[in-house]
Amino acid sequence: MSAVAIIPARGGSKGVPGKNVARVGGVPLIGRAIRAALAAPSITAAYVSTDDAEIAAVAREHGATVIDRPAELASDTASSEDALLHAIAEIERVAGRPEAIAFLQATSPFIDSGALERATARVLGDQDDVVFSAFETYAFLWRRGEQGAEGVNHDHSFRPRRQDREPHYQETGAFYVMRTSGFLERRFRFFGRVGIEEVPESSAVEIDNPAELAFARSLAAAGSEGLDAVDVDALVMDFDGVHTDDHVTVNQEGIESVRVSRSDGMGIGRLRQAGVPMLILSKEQNPVVAARARKLGVEVMHGIDAKAPALTGWCAEKGLDPARVAYVGNDINDIECLDLVGWPVVVPEASPEVRSHARLTLTAPGGSGALRELAEAILRAPRWNAGA
Repeated sequence: MSAVAIIPARGGSKGVPGKNVARVGGVPLIGRAIRAALAAPSITAAYVSTDDAEIAAVAREHGATVIDRPAELASDTASSEDALLHAIAEIERVAGRPEAIAFLQATSPFIDSGALERATARVLGDQDDVVFSAFETYAFLWRRGEQGAEGVNHDHSFRPRRQDREPHYQETGAFYVMRTSGFLERRFRFFGRVGIEEVPESSAVEIDNPAELAFARSLAAAGSEGLDAVDVDALVMDFDGVHTDDHVTVNQEGIESVRVSRSDGMGIGRLRQAGVPMLILSKEQNPVVAARARKLGVEVMHGIDAKAPALTGWCAEKGLDPARVAYVGNDINDIECLDLVGWPVVVPEASPEVRSHARLTLTAPGGSGALRELAEAILRAPRWNAGA
């Protein structure tokens, strides 16, 4: 028995330009959907149906197979069902027909992989023909009528307590798992025995406008990804606020000095011994930056105003894919660099604006263990701990 995920993601969004590759928690929306799908054990592959080259490239980076969607199926009037039917035909042609398909929407950034797995198991186990994600609600719903507002799911002349009301369930739009044969026959996502997989209301954010994108980013920053392992090929670091606590001491001659952490130095040393390429990239011109880099045995570029082009150039010189690089920063001049890499990381003192661009917020402060924390996480990744 097999199940695959299909994620339709056309280009040309009008409400949020580039929506499907917009980052939430430092990860493009299409990448978040792919990761959620592949984290469900019953789903053996993820397919992205798209007409857009950038979406296709990002999808491949995150482990999906891309299905080129014809232009007539990528218009504002084409339905998701049309895209799914085309995708199933392509999958069947190449890999055979899956027993079930999980239709995921990239505009739902907080897809619950555990709930997706349970829903898929219910379809594969013949409990249901369709299972969709929804959250429980006791909301009083209203509609506008000719005589004024009217209750939809209640008599507005009677207001029962919550515990006395019947719960209803609201679709999140995040996923729909369907028996393939039934979907091909009915050509619509609801048929046969329909089941609900309940998910938390907090996971039900859908992004259709800039305000919802900003809200999703704030939620992702608040619940930053854990530090089990940071699987990267290289590390690039800001200096002030990362290697230091962002304070400087100035003596009467105007000479500046900063405070750094020996623990951070030990972490950087362990990364150097493991062979992890590293760079300190700083706007600061103070020679203390170069002096600290020499002490650590790390490459340095400082006095750099345009940090993003410098980061791109360094990656190209080293033959590194930015999607496999971690960048750690703390301030608004780091945002462009954070948006370039696959692992944007910030220290906990970073402002909410900067944190909204991060995939990971460290727990230890800048200049007081943040880099040691990140170094240990990098060394836990399979790429670097094979000899441990």
